Amino acid sequence: MSRPAAMPAAPRAARPLRHLAWLRRAFMLLVPLYLLAPIVIILGVSLNERKVLFFPPEGLSLAWYREFFLDPAWSQPAINSLVIALFAGLVAISIALPLAYTAWRYRLRYANLLMGLGLAPFALPPVITALGALVLWILLQSYGKLYSVVLSHGVFLTTLPLATITLGLQTLKPELVEAARTMGAAGGTVFRTVILPHIRPYVIAGFTFAFVLSLNEYIIAYMTVGFTVETLPVKIFNSLRYGYSPVMAAISFLFFLVAVVLFGIVGRVGDLPRLLGADAPE
Repeated sequence: MSRPAAMPAAPRAARPLRHLAWLRRAFMLLVPLYLLAPIVIILGVSLNERKVLFFPPEGLSLAWYREFFLDPAWSQPAINSLVIALFAGLVAISIALPLAYTAWRYRLRYANLLMGLGLAPFALPPVITALGALVLWILLQSYGKLYSVVLSHGVFLTTLPLATITLGLQTLKPELVEAARTMGAAGGTVFRTVILPHIRPYVIAGFTFAFVLSLNEYIIAYMTVGFTVETLPVKIFNSLRYGYSPVMAAISFLFFLVAVVLFGIVGRVGDLPRLLGADAPE
């Protein structure tokens, strides 16, 4: 009997490609592990039974989470931060939405200038923006007022909803708007029934980005209200001067959970690939 013909050997050029594929997969596995490692350490530190900075934790306890929610020294700054972040997000949206819509709707010659003005605050270093806000509110005799940090955060974070809403308007087909106008709908009706429902996920995404960043922002809050309206980042920084507490690790982990939940909602209701820079599908 004749022996079956041997299978041809794989080309030598294909072997390095396979090695590169394995290296790429290993790298993509290491990246999330590297990013999650600090979160795991923070979680472990927040569960220490004693007031120590140990990992792995020595004993497991939720006492530091209870202290965060029950101690007014921590819970009040958290409430301040939530209120400021909520209204700062609304301020950012109220500025970004008409700005993006005007630039998109009327195709003005100075539309790029309008967009540039909206993007300018975020392009500057936060300390420059904070210093300018400090001088402004002192001149207006409003330093230390709650609305001063809300407006400062809102203006500083306008860039984020401006970018997301602009992306949403770019995905809107002009034929839909023209069809609504042809049917006799007025400008306000077209905006309310056609444009706004289409860009709503992008508005929610912009508000979420502004909310999370305002929640974590330190330098502008410190420069505009100081310890008069103490936010959580300012409270943590101030407390570090007197020593470490696992409550800080608990707060950090809770901040992480809040960001995961909110950005998960954005990914659920919005066009996440488009928000991350992917081209719109044809």
